Amino acid sequence: MIRRLALAALSFTALLALTGCGSGSSDTSADGQVTLTVGDQAKTLQTILAASGALKGAKYHVKWAEFEGAAPLFQAVQAGAADTTYSADLPALQALSGGVRFKNVAALKNDGRHVGIVVSKNSGIKSVKDLKGQKVVVSSAKGSVAEYLLANVLKQNGLSYSDVQVQYLLPTDAQAAFASGKIKAWATFGVYQAVGLEQGGRLLIDGADGRTSGYGFIGASDKALADAPKKAALADFLQRLGTALKWTTSHQAAYAKAIQTRNGADASVATTLASAAYGQLLPVTSEVNRTVQGVADLMNGIGVLDPNVDVARAADASLLK
Repeated sequence: MIRRLALAALSFTALLALTGCGSGSSDTSADGQVTLTVGDQAKTLQTILAASGALKGAKYHVKWAEFEGAAPLFQAVQAGAADTTYSADLPALQALSGGVRFKNVAALKNDGRHVGIVVSKNSGIKSVKDLKGQKVVVSSAKGSVAEYLLANVLKQNGLSYSDVQVQYLLPTDAQAAFASGKIKAWATFGVYQAVGLEQGGRLLIDGADGRTSGYGFIGASDKALADAPKKAALADFLQRLGTALKWTTSHQAAYAKAIQTRNGADASVATTLASAAYGQLLPVTSEVNRTVQGVADLMNGIGVLDPNVDVARAADASLLK
């Protein structure tokens, strides 16, 4: 499965060539319908929407821009090669801090179990405090939700961020190193967390019980939001995505089967992913913004998010009420 994901995670240049969604392409197809280029990670949104059938009858085309992690997805948005973003809260904050021009248009919500710190069975690490002095690999890049979990649980256990040695690795590279015993502690998420556990790793701690915000975001580029037909298509897409997410919560077995079929996951990994997925699409409310501002402030305090982000100013709540 990881091999399939790695093959899908093409280099940014190659992806532009293959999808034809660079600056020279048209946003309207031959039949006159708008084309919405939707950013995705590890086929997650594609799988949900295909399995639920929620896109049936849409009066616009959806083109998928597929990436291994959030960082290259935001690079695509910055380059005009994708109209939308999909990530946990911190990658969105990191992209905003770095100057990527987009707005958070909808919030995703889960219980935080999709992100965790996995340790090797022979690591000797039994608690968060045992991480002191250890090298911790963070996937996928600086400013991931896995990094926020690490920073937050260190703080909760009386440790500082400087008490650990952080190394950043893309998820597929980290997975290979973890499987070969080269990594003792790995802060990761989603399918990679599930595979690490399947390969003998032990979950030290996850993001449940407020250790992460549980929020993610769908974002839209400023360019897409300024295009009236595309903005209308995006508003409709969000409604359909909300329907699809509700479907996953009431059809977890069917959703897990779809993950197996489309992502190449085995049954146990697929079941884990299905149970930990985002289950709600919500408006970007003041409460969401306040919660995520706390994430921004903590990460700014340890020098990971610089400059800091005003979360409320980075939201456009007009598309999803």
